[in-house]
Amino acid sequence: MGVCTLSTFAQPAAPAPAASGASKAGTWKKGHPYRAEVNQRLNHQDKRIHEEVADGKLTHAQAAKLHKEDRQVRQEERDMASQDHGHITKQEKKTLNQQENKISHQIGQ
Repeated sequence: MGVCTLSTFAQPAAPAPAASGASKAGTWKKGHPYRAEVNQRLNHQDKRIHEEVADGKLTHAQAAKLHKEDRQVRQEERDMASQDHGHITKQEKKTLNQQENKISHQIGQ
């Protein structure tokens, strides 16, 4: 019985290589910390835009322009990540955050 117990404990290590193989197959790492931060900000800005339209502080045309700018930042983030196995660098995150800051300042003016 003790031998079976040891082999049972040895088996959980086996799935790890399969997981790394999946990332080699091109799976995007949306949960990568820098990507998650950028995408969280984009989602938050999207909600802010909708709230400003509902409150009458932004017109639908203004909201459409801001959504378009957000989509461009999101696409740029995806393009950057696709060039580095699903990651973005610290500098790329900084660049994307600067772009998001410009959009953010246009919301609620």
